[in-house]
Amino acid sequence: MWIKICGIRDVQTAEAVAKLGADAIGLNFYAKTPRFVDVETASDVVSRLHLRGQIEPIGLFVNHSAEQIATTCRQSGIRTAQIHGDEPPELLAELKTLYPELRVIRAFRFGEEGLQPLNQYMRQCEELAVETWACLIDAHVKGSYGGTGTTVAWNKLQKEYAASNLPPLILAGGLDADNVAEAIETVRPWGIDTASGVEISPGEKDFIKVEQFINNATKAFAKIGPTDGND
Repeated sequence: MWIKICGIRDVQTAEAVAKLGADAIGLNFYAKTPRFVDVETASDVVSRLHLRGQIEPIGLFVNHSAEQIATTCRQSGIRTAQIHGDEPPELLAELKTLYPELRVIRAFRFGEEGLQPLNQYMRQCEELAVETWACLIDAHVKGSYGGTGTTVAWNKLQKEYAASNLPPLILAGGLDADNVAEAIETVRPWGIDTASGVEISPGEKDFIKVEQFINNATKAFAKIGPTDGND
């Protein structure tokens, strides 16, 4: 079980989410989103969370260079990066050289083509000796890199992912307190991720929604038992 609340923009929200029991938060460095956070603020958040030692801050990047990702993560103290744009496998290989200790979550937008593009991408990563810590699956929405509130085709994803040799699955895309239990029971992911599903407005978290989301997800994960996302 792994629960991430994405789009955190300040220390107070990060600490509140940590107290509610999330396993990770997302700090979004994509400048074109209302959930954007700068390096200085991210550093403050990471420092406070590391003192708590209970929750992992994750940096979200969209079409940044490998050097930008490595520099931002080192400056802010982030140890896990979520790569969410159109970055080729070669960028991940370059990032591995620049920051060998950095864990990488590769995000993928699941649409009509299913997992075929992701399977091909991961084969290329394997040829380059690049390992990813997990794969995050979001909904494919034209012109967007995530945070749209659109759900994934859960049954199709479950069938395809179960038949694939892929890293642990983190499910995203339109998850909220009302649908997260059904999503977990259908897809059986290793982890889940939400942003818009627990917000009052883009970037502003509703802590009642966050608490309900975490509680409902925790119960659903307990019901399905241990999973690595590939069973």
